[in-house]
Amino acid sequence: MTSKAQQAIAPKAVYVWEAPLRLWHWITALAITVLAVTGWFIASPPPTLSGEASDHFLMGYIRFTHFAAGYVVAVAFVFRIYWVFAGNRHAREIFLPAIWSPRWWAGLFHQVGWYLFLVRRPREYIGHNPLAALAMHFMFVWGMVFMIITGFALYGQGTGMGSWQYALFSSWVIPLFGQSQDVHTWHHFGMWYLVLFAMIHVYIVIREDILSDATIVSTMINGWRLFKRSKEPEGGGA
Repeated sequence: MTSKAQQAIAPKAVYVWEAPLRLWHWITALAITVLAVTGWFIASPPPTLSGEASDHFLMGYIRFTHFAAGYVVAVAFVFRIYWVFAGNRHAREIFLPAIWSPRWWAGLFHQVGWYLFLVRRPREYIGHNPLAALAMHFMFVWGMVFMIITGFALYGQGTGMGSWQYALFSSWVIPLFGQSQDVHTWHHFGMWYLVLFAMIHVYIVIREDILSDATIVSTMINGWRLFKRSKEPEGGGA
């Protein structure tokens, strides 16, 4: 076999996701799972236990776990915003999708056709494909912003009017929505919104890992994207 033939079938590996970004991804995924489970029990408390509530403190532990996971998500999200500027160009794709680029839009419509089984092969991207970047931007980034703001607004009611949580969030978020219960309702809807996003996200990455010519799942573990064909992949969302 000639060297050119060997190169044609040799997988191409590209380092995409840096270690801090991968760490943020898995910490956030775990914290959101904890938030969804504890949030469910806060909205639909488990059956009453025997004896005094103070003897068990079950809801207290659930609420504490929810608040702690919320702080983890918020701090990690602030770090993720920092990494938009400190990381490589792929770290910016879900925060700044290249909507000004005609090529980006062409790739987006092609990817829609691929997901709908209307085109035979997807275009391979080093980072996020345009449709993934757009979906992550609107569903995840803005969904997280909404949940963090409404979550701290509700938390600020417990910490009191003199706290920074109340001053920065509760003081304007609750009047904006009308009343505290309205914020609770929208925060609860937001949880299901993120759960739906997570389900779609998991389905898409597994589907792409199986059907496309690039590794997806393992890339968020080791950082390397492996392309099974010799065709040069596109440089991300642009």
